[in-house]
Amino acid sequence: MREILDDLNRWLASGEQIALATVVWAEGSSPRPLGSRLAMTGSGQMTGSVSGGCVEGAVFEEAQEVLSGGPPKRLRYSAVDESGWEVGLACGGTIEVYVEPLVDAHRRLLAPLETEETVALATRLDGGGHLLAWPDGRLEGDRSLAPGLTALFPGPAAELRHYPEGPVLGEVEGVALSKVEGDVFLEVFTPPPTLVIVGAVHVAVPLVTLSQTLGFRVRVVDARRAFATRERFPTVDELIVAWPQEALKVGELGPQHYVVILSHDPKFDLPALQVALRSQAAYVGLIGSRTTQAKRKAALREAGFGEAELARIHGPVGLDLGGREPAEIALAILAEIVAVRARPDRPDLTGFRKPVRSRE
Repeated sequence: MREILDDLNRWLASGEQIALATVVWAEGSSPRPLGSRLAMTGSGQMTGSVSGGCVEGAVFEEAQEVLSGGPPKRLRYSAVDESGWEVGLACGGTIEVYVEPLVDAHRRLLAPLETEETVALATRLDGGGHLLAWPDGRLEGDRSLAPGLTALFPGPAAELRHYPEGPVLGEVEGVALSKVEGDVFLEVFTPPPTLVIVGAVHVAVPLVTLSQTLGFRVRVVDARRAFATRERFPTVDELIVAWPQEALKVGELGPQHYVVILSHDPKFDLPALQVALRSQAAYVGLIGSRTTQAKRKAALREAGFGEAELARIHGPVGLDLGGREPAEIALAILAEIVAVRARPDRPDLTGFRKPVRSRE
């Protein structure tokens, strides 16, 4: 939803009629994940995607009927036949797409998305209503959905902030939210992931650009004023001129944070590692050769860190893509972060990585 936010705001400001199509169920090799959205206007504009192009045309036609006064629709698309003439998914798999007009609940959702709040949206897939829920317990919309949210989020939404962004429960094998009649699709929207880069070195420059392209907020930390400048990092979201132990706080690094330490200097590396390893950061990466890795871990052991904590360090940082230039190393680092984020069950990425060394 966040990736189409600008278009939605622009269309609303111009008075457009808008329909939303959402992937609410998927099986097999579906091209887009649950929660992917395609938005369409009565004037023929489109933004987003539900299939990467396979069924967008058909969904657009269905959306025009909804915008003309028809009821919301729950559509199913499967793999095309061998002739390829029917509408379907060329890559195989099956998806269900829910098409509905943009309503007040969606409009109210846009503001927390803009301000990067955590919020949940429950949608009845039988043409019914919507409910918005915040971690502090606020509810807006169809209160008949509240029992289901209470069952999933005690309080009723106190645990929202701990969920990864995206759908957490859809109609899978007939399972719907408890105590709710009809199928319900629930999404949790959290602040975008944040990449924290310690060390405003050469590799950090392309790493900022690449990670922002993938939707990360980026914070660069370095005590050296000559390195940490807006001239070198014009697009970075936060540029902090300070030592890592001053800029980073254990309680402020959570599951949405990914820490990459590029400083190649124990005066920066060790304080940054100590904070990051004591935090709930989803990823801690350290640049440097295996010799450097061994030295840093030995120092951390002397500081009282155990083997389980040290095992959280991804080092030498990055997947082995074979590149040597700063931009290539940045790509390798970001590839590893994406892999860790997409496969939390394989945090060590065994078999994927070899040392990636920097020229820094």
